[in-house]
Amino acid sequence: MKQIIMPFIGVLMFVCVGKSSHCQNITVPRTPSPAAEVTQTIGISKVTISYSRPSVKGREVWGKLVEYGWTVQPFGLGTPSPWRAGANENTTIRFSHQVKVEGRPVPAGIYGLAFVVNRDNTGEVVLSKDNRAWGTFFYEAKNDQLRAPIKLNNTSFTEMLTYDFIDLTKNSATLVLNWEKKQFPVKLEFAVDDIVIVNATEELKGAMGFTWQGFSSAANYALQNKTHLAEGLAWSEKAIALNKSFATLNVKAGILKEQGKTAEAEKIMTDAMAISTGNELNLYGYQLLNNGQHDKAIEVFTVNTKRYPKDPNTWDSLGEAYFTKGDTKNAIINFKKSLSLNPPEAVKANSEKYLKQMNAL
Repeated sequence: MKQIIMPFIGVLMFVCVGKSSHCQNITVPRTPSPAAEVTQTIGISKVTISYSRPSVKGREVWGKLVEYGWTVQPFGLGTPSPWRAGANENTTIRFSHQVKVEGRPVPAGIYGLAFVVNRDNTGEVVLSKDNRAWGTFFYEAKNDQLRAPIKLNNTSFTEMLTYDFIDLTKNSATLVLNWEKKQFPVKLEFAVDDIVIVNATEELKGAMGFTWQGFSSAANYALQNKTHLAEGLAWSEKAIALNKSFATLNVKAGILKEQGKTAEAEKIMTDAMAISTGNELNLYGYQLLNNGQHDKAIEVFTVNTKRYPKDPNTWDSLGEAYFTKGDTKNAIINFKKSLSLNPPEAVKANSEKYLKQMNAL
């Protein structure tokens, strides 16, 4: 077996000789730049970075190990190229859905990820459609999907090159490369609501589309995020057709209210309350309370006390509604009524807590 050393890639490669048509080498650890992968979910979209991790090892990195600007490599095509943002094979980034990278649209897919670093801490991020190259030795600008300017940050020392995700929000995150004392930040943004709704549409074409829970969960997402309300309303109606219940009617009423159809929403909630369980009615009361609708919450909790007069929790909830409104007189009456019914420990503790706050215990 003849050993050939290729210094520009820092990896030993072996060529088989003799009659065998292929090598059968065992898998061994990759050194000195081990392979790594990091994945972050943003909304329901995934971003995955696959890379190799070189170490500083006391070397001068910027301007020496990694040259400033666009550089001509001693191997490959001999054209100006960016830094491969890692070691060995080129670093890749995979997007499961369309994304905005530094404000610019990029289709879903796998891209070669590279950077340019300048002396003044400015730089560029480069996404190449050529994602199977070895480093950027064979970089061709014609294959660029994106090139965008970035501002580098000074940061604490990092021995091994590391990718991470910071500043996570519902719709975005910042991808960062940290190495030596520099950080390369790249803003990523997804249209999460649009992606979820499109995905829900597809999921509801499968087995989920035969269940009321599937349609109700999709409608509820639209309601909770105040997005795609027309689709949400259609889904809520399909859920009701499969299972007319407080849960399905409540979602439809919520969407109608968001659309400004208040009278229609209230009529549906009247129908929903008529078929609700005690727990559902109690949760609806707190939903109203959390929305600042104190009088409506008191009305709902009062209905529950009439339906379930021996349930201490109904009186405790009504007491909370009065307390939140500032009516301490009626709050005290209802909390004491709850305590008179030998409530469970949690309900008892809640009633006593409020009575102590009002100096009524």
